[in-house]
Amino acid sequence: MTNVNPLTRMDYPDPDVIRVDDTYYMISTTMYFMPGGVILRSYDLANWEIAAYLFDRLDDTPAERLEDGQNLYGKGMWAASLRCHDGRFYAAFVSHGQEDTHLFIADRIDGPWEHRKIRGYYHDCSLLWDDDGRVFIVYGNAEIHLTELSADLTGPAEGGIDCIILRDDRENVFLGYEGSHFYKIDGRYVLTLIHWPKDKSRRTEAVFTAAAIEGPYDGGDVFWDDGGYCGQGIAQGGLVDTPDGRWFAVLFRDSGAIGRIPVLVPVTWNGERPVFGDNGRLPEDLPIVSTRPGHEYQPLFVSDDFCAGKDRELAPQWQWNHVPDEERWTILPEGGLAVTTGEECANITQARNTLTQRMCYPTCEAEVTVDTAGLSGGDFAGLCALQGAYLAVGILEENGKKYLVVIERKEPTKGFAIGGNDTEPGEITYREEISEDTLTVGIRADFTNMKDTVQAYVRRGDATETVGEPHKMFFRLDHFTGARFGLCVLSTAMAGGTAVFRDFVYRS
Repeated sequence: MTNVNPLTRMDYPDPDVIRVDDTYYMISTTMYFMPGGVILRSYDLANWEIAAYLFDRLDDTPAERLEDGQNLYGKGMWAASLRCHDGRFYAAFVSHGQEDTHLFIADRIDGPWEHRKIRGYYHDCSLLWDDDGRVFIVYGNAEIHLTELSADLTGPAEGGIDCIILRDDRENVFLGYEGSHFYKIDGRYVLTLIHWPKDKSRRTEAVFTAAAIEGPYDGGDVFWDDGGYCGQGIAQGGLVDTPDGRWFAVLFRDSGAIGRIPVLVPVTWNGERPVFGDNGRLPEDLPIVSTRPGHEYQPLFVSDDFCAGKDRELAPQWQWNHVPDEERWTILPEGGLAVTTGEECANITQARNTLTQRMCYPTCEAEVTVDTAGLSGGDFAGLCALQGAYLAVGILEENGKKYLVVIERKEPTKGFAIGGNDTEPGEITYREEISEDTLTVGIRADFTNMKDTVQAYVRRGDATETVGEPHKMFFRLDHFTGARFGLCVLSTAMAGGTAVFRDFVYRS
């Protein structure tokens, strides 16, 4: 038995998982972070590493580039379907905010990926090739649709099946059926969904099955557990079998500000129906068999000295917040990540070229040395905990002086509206005049049992000193993602300031 759950300990929401020979692949929502469409790889379903990204940019809009006051917070790449058919890989998903459906195709998981569009908007979609070669897409919220696609997947098939196969009672749910994952297993059609009825205190996993593709579908909620974690729901994800005939589901668990973390749920079969969990519960320990014993996995987070010779190549653990301005960042010959501002902005969430990594459950910390000799008046550079309710620690230049500061947004947008547009400056809650241009600053995070706090600190020599007060983080739909560490620089008065980041250290 191996202590497995939670799997990645990081925000990898809306997972879909497949097995190709001895290798498992999992795709996850990446929204507005670039490169996007991350695919993880595993040989035992317990340990995962980054295998590929689908794209560097997707729609190439001002919102995707954080231009003209626009952004994609809460939007972008959502809930992909990953499939392998006739030796080719397919990934399909919607771009929320653009209302279109993207399709990526490759012969190898690491690409190159061919980018196409499927005519129509297929929310939380799932692809299925039937035994006769016909291809279908299942999608929707509360009303689950089945549409037959043309053989080339460019759009609906002329004269093909197009119908609703499942309807929810919108009056009695917080979240209607969505997050479709569609399969044909042993001759029967299996549809799994996320669901939140009003008579349940958290989200649930639902399953419906049918003998014919158009139905009728029979089923309902099958898994209502929090894995012993703060009453949080577990649902939405893919089914996968192992070479030795066992079945599992990779679902995500709501986990507070850290985000939505995948978990591995054992699945057995009661006749034609999948049964989730161990007596309805999520076990922490599971028997794990590796198809490649001894494989050394690359970690999902990384320290980085941004050393010379990388020629602008970044480790795959890094993602930019929105599409970066490629002309305004570089890795210096002597080492260090140099970022120059291209426009003025009010706060961290508007700053372009913020480089991020996911924070890690249950605790983690990161620090970086920031050189601000190239800043101008009104500029700030440092390390942030990126979310709607962000915290940042670093150096502010103001009136010819430099200050160690902590900047906070203490309360993010509330409610269920997707997306955020914070245009106000953050609150400076700590200020200390300094004489140096270079400091090492850090952030410690504690997500244990949804404590969800971060604490800024400064390193002076071998000692660290906390600065400011503990800061509360929140998972809300304004950003719709888990908290991340970010290297950020912004100009509030005049663009053109440059900061250099060195010796980024990540500890978990």
